Formats: sequence, C-alpha cells, structure tokens
Amino acid sequence: MSATTLTPAALRPRRDGSVVERYARSAAAAEGAVMRTADVPAWLEERRRTHAFRVRRIPFTALRDWDFAPGTGNLRHSSGRFFTVEGLDVTVATDDRTTHWQQPIIRQPEVGILGLLVKDFDGIPHFLMQAKMEPGNPNLVQLSPTVQATRSNYTGAHRGASVRHIEHFVAPGAGRIVADSLQSEHGSWFHGKSNRNMVVETDAEVEHSDDFRWLTLGQITELLRHDGVVNMDTRTVLSTLPFADAHGRAHRTDTELLSWFTAQRSRHTVTARRIPLADVAGWTRDDHTVVRDAGRYFRVVAVSAEAANREVTGWTQPLFEPVSPGVAAFVLRHLDGVPHLLVHARVEGGFLDTVEMGPTVQYTPVNYAHLPSGDRPPFLDLVLGAAPDRIRYEAVHSEEGGRFLNAESRYLVVEADETQAPLDPPPGYQWVTPGQLTTLVRHGHYLNVQARTLLACLPAAGLTA
Repeated sequence: MSATTLTPAALRPRRDGSVVERYARSAAAAEGAVMRTADVPAWLEERRRTHAFRVRRIPFTALRDWDFAPGTGNLRHSSGRFFTVEGLDVTVATDDRTTHWQQPIIRQPEVGILGLLVKDFDGIPHFLMQAKMEPGNPNLVQLSPTVQATRSNYTGAHRGASVRHIEHFVAPGAGRIVADSLQSEHGSWFHGKSNRNMVVETDAEVEHSDDFRWLTLGQITELLRHDGVVNMDTRTVLSTLPFADAHGRAHRTDTELLSWFTAQRSRHTVTARRIPLADVAGWTRDDHTVVRDAGRYFRVVAVSAEAANREVTGWTQPLFEPVSPGVAAFVLRHLDGVPHLLVHARVEGGFLDTVEMGPTVQYTPVNYAHLPSGDRPPFLDLVLGAAPDRIRYEAVHSEEGGRFLNAESRYLVVEADETQAPLDPPPGYQWVTPGQLTTLVRHGHYLNVQARTLLACLPAAGLTA
C-alpha cells in the first residue's frame, strides 16, 4: 500500500491566533449589541415572575419515583437514570500520615454538557446566556450557559421537552469548536463526575427565546462582580476560554510546575470505595435528612420543584445542603511585577485522579471554628481577616444548583506579602501565574471547580493571564 502524500494546502495551523484577539475584543466590550449590562438583573427578575417557580422542602416519603433501596439504603430513581446517593469510604495515605472518613456521595457516572454558543455581532463575539432556574439556587434564576444538561436530559430520559440549542454541541460539524474538555465537578460531593465544557461558534441564525440573551465577555465580567448572578456552570466554561499570556514569565517554568503537580499526585494514595448509604458511619437518617451526627459538613434533603420553562415542569429530587457558606480564595502576590496565585494540591474523595489544583483556601469556616489557631487550615485566617485594601475581588456565588441546596461560597482574591505567604510555601502549595492556569485548564482534571470559578473571575479583579 502506498503512503498518502498530503499537499501543503491540506495542512492547517495548529492554533488559530485570531480567536485570542477576537475574544480579547469581547472582553473589552463593556456593552453589547443586544442588551445593556444594567438591564440584565431586571431581565432575570422578569423571568422569575413570568414562570411559576416554586421549591419547597418535603420529607423523603413525599419523593416521587425515588426511594431508599432495601438493604443498601441507597437513594435511587426508579428509572435507574439521573443519579444515586450512596456511601463512600475514603482513605488517603502519604509518607507521613493516613486519613480516613466515610460520607454520603452523589454518583452520576454520565457526562453532561455545559456549552456556550458564540456569535459575532458588529464584529464582537457575544455569548448566548440562559436565564435558568435551578432548585438549589437561593434566588432560583441565574445566568446559565446556552446548554446545561445531563445526558439523561438531552437524550430524553426525563420524558420532557427537548433541550434548546443542544444541536450546536452534539451534531457533527454544527459549528467551530473553540474549547472542549472534560472537567470535574465538586469532588467532595460527586463521585467521579465530569462534564464536557464546550465553547462553540456559529454563523447560523439562532432561534430567539425570551429566556436567552446575547452578552459580551465584558458584560459577563461586570456581572461576575455581583452576588448570585452568574451560575457555577457558566463560570467553569468561561475558565476554559483562550487568552494570551501577557507576561510570559513565571516563578516556576511550565515543566517545573507539571513536575510538582505530578509529584503531588504520586505522593497521595487515595482509596475511594463505594459502600451502601446505610453503612456510612457517623451519619443518621430521619424523615427529612441524612445528617452528620456532629451536625457539621452537609446534609441530604428532599425538595419538590416547579418550573414552567424547564424540560420537565414539576419534579421531586434529593439535594445536598451544606450547613454553612464556604470560602474559596486565591492568595495573590506580584513577583517582579507578574501576578502569581498560590494553588493548593487538593485531595477530594470523588476526584477521578487523586489530586487537582484548588484555591489557596477552600473550606467551610464553621467546620473549623472549634479548633485552636495552630490546627486551622493554612491561610484560612489570613483570608478571613484580610483588610479591605488587600481584597482584589470578592463576591458570593452559588455552587451547582441542580444538586446542592443553598450552597454558596464567598469567593475572594486576597493580596499578601512575604511574611503572610512566603515564596517558599508549605508542602502541597505552589505559586503559579494566571497564564499557566489558563494553559492547564484547557486539559481536563488539572483545576477543580472552585479554582476554575476564580480563574473566570480574575478579569473582574483586574487581573489577566
């Protein structure tokens, strides 16, 4: 068989440099061609009023099509689809210590799609944002990606209406792919869960709907400065967008950073074993909750939801509810004029690959309030006690509203000095530039969802790659 010879015309550049320049123009566009930024909150409120949204707590016995399986006690759906609440037994071993715990966990092995559709208006890329209701969001309706759907949703397992605009993300050749990667969800609450994060450009006509609006990156950046407006799924997709590295220098070379991260993964041996929910030690089930005996961390609850504009207009489901708001923060230093962020190599029981890079601080402070200062997590008190002039970014954002109830975190970027955050950080921490994170996040399972949120928020902090 003779080898096929490709002509030079058959080859294409490995990277499209125009994408970075065009998205930079979108980021610089404080107003869009379709809607003013100042009008977005009123539009979201109008969508809340237009649709009959209602969420109420119910006892587990009032769940429809859900039950606790005999024997295992796992909370499951009668269809066998969607997700189950099971138990997880986790052991984490390093050279100097071993940690063990058990907890409830959400098992949802299917891969969902989180997709942003992009179209040029007046030469500026605009992103099609959805006013989407999620039962766990405190204000119910937030800015969602164009598509935010589990595989069960977009393949019709719920027997409801089809997912709008899904064809742009699943049909071959439907558009130009700008970003496409598998990213983890919350490793503390999901077991091995990934979503496909996609950004797709189109030149086609897109059907208008009152629940969707086109916004520039500059508009979305402004909205990220406000509490409870841009949902978690939007933030994680935004973090995968391509941007140029404005500095090109870093405390650690890319190879050194990858070597450090590989060593972190290698030094942690994580055994995460699924067990029956009924066997999880230290947790108790009553008519309304599955709760930790000491009252810390989170609880499993049940809700009834109504949403006239969802694929299914009424349903019941379990949700995880944290006992208190969380805090997620990057500590920031400028090294020779280049911004650097302190990442933490985090182990979470549900991660597919042992360790992912998280923020410097990612905790629920109330869970550590009883500990003396020397036993509290590193940098937690630095972040909680930061003076206002040290806070470069601060907003309260909801976590995944489709699975978590009233799960909010205070997201911050806090500037520090050598005495507070030394250049030689504690084990498990490393200084990286925003540009390095932008490179890594285009591959799956390097940055956890909290780090990706903060990466998406960096432009709102006045920081760029």
